[in-house]
Amino acid sequence: MNLSYQDRAQVLVEALPYIQEYSGKTVVIKYGGNAMISAELRKAVISDIILLKLVGINVVVVHGGGPEISEVLKKIGKESRFVNGLRYTDDETMNVVQMVLCGKVNKNLVDILNRAGGAAIGLCGLDGGMLKAVRHEEDGIDYGLVGDIVKVDPSPIRSAIDSGFIPIISTVAQGMDAETSYNINADTAAAKIAIALKAEKLILLTDTRGVLRDRNDEETLISRIHPSDVPILKDEGVIAGGMIPKIDCCVEAVQCGIQRAHILDGRIPHSILIEVLSDAGIGTMIW
Repeated sequence: MNLSYQDRAQVLVEALPYIQEYSGKTVVIKYGGNAMISAELRKAVISDIILLKLVGINVVVVHGGGPEISEVLKKIGKESRFVNGLRYTDDETMNVVQMVLCGKVNKNLVDILNRAGGAAIGLCGLDGGMLKAVRHEEDGIDYGLVGDIVKVDPSPIRSAIDSGFIPIISTVAQGMDAETSYNINADTAAAKIAIALKAEKLILLTDTRGVLRDRNDEETLISRIHPSDVPILKDEGVIAGGMIPKIDCCVEAVQCGIQRAHILDGRIPHSILIEVLSDAGIGTMIW
């Protein structure tokens, strides 16, 4: 698509009030799904992050790595097992989770961002005791070494931001109730980190348009949801399955002071910029 000079200027003019509004403020982005696997989409996400940083927005990236963990487990002959959408994490799986998330995935993202002209630094929840958790318990079901965050110390993240870096965070936490590390859901970790940082926005990149009234029809996107709408949408089955924990952590973030939480389609190139710096807005916003 070829834009005229006037159209290009209009794009920049439209972005100006958003740059002014968010400059100096913090946006937490949970990065995962197809946007992390596809080279083209990954390039778009990385450029969005760098551009936001260059216009004065403090960007914090919290990442997953489920496909990479599954790949390594397969190579060592171990089957991935999920319980209610969470990866069952025994001792051997926890070793792989920590190795893949804190090592390979985290450092690859740091390398990609730095090579693209950004200034990124890799952190994991164990660094400086940033994330502390206890074993996840729910209806007597055993999830293994899956944790619930009980405390976030944002000082290592703030130190990175104050030094001009883009923090890239992997979601492994220090156990408070046992001498172990815990595997933490990345969406949940992103929300907890956003709350601790008093961020302006929380953005969850997913592989869907957002919350759909009809899951088979992307034209039924619900663009805005208030926390009071959530119980009704759950009863109607509109919010179901894997969307439940995403909505729940967005609601928690908003109720704890985050101005806006967004569920965006990471399959759309530059979805972050479209949401943050344009009038358009995409995905589902919880406010």
